[in-house]
Amino acid sequence: MLWVKAFHIVFVASWFAGLFYLPRIFVNLSMVPPESVAERARLLLMARKLFRFTSVLAAPALALGLWLWLGYGIGRAPGNGWMHAKLAIVVLVLGYHHACGVLLRRFESGVRQRNHLWYRWFNEVPVVLLVAAVVLVVVKPF
Repeated sequence: MLWVKAFHIVFVASWFAGLFYLPRIFVNLSMVPPESVAERARLLLMARKLFRFTSVLAAPALALGLWLWLGYGIGRAPGNGWMHAKLAIVVLVLGYHHACGVLLRRFESGVRQRNHLWYRWFNEVPVVLLVAAVVLVVVKPF
């Protein structure tokens, strides 16, 4: 079980690293002047590659988490409300990941819907989600 847990942590950390950096690329994309075609193309290429890589990292993170939960019964005993809250956070992280994909497709299509300040705030969401998940798993407050 410890090997599964260790690799789950590695893949979750790697997945979140991508979720931390991808919106930073969105900040830069939102600040690119329209005449800077090469800069925009380079940032879009970076964002596409990072989103693809981050999506690949999410799969083993989720699979190993399911293995821990269903296979080893972690968080399944009565009185483990923290696991329900953590699973809700996982759903929110998946939604955030999906939202990043939607935003990337909008950037690729040339739709400029938000300014760089919005993306800066959007970039803070995975930090809050990660802190909440770690506190729930380590402290198990309920």
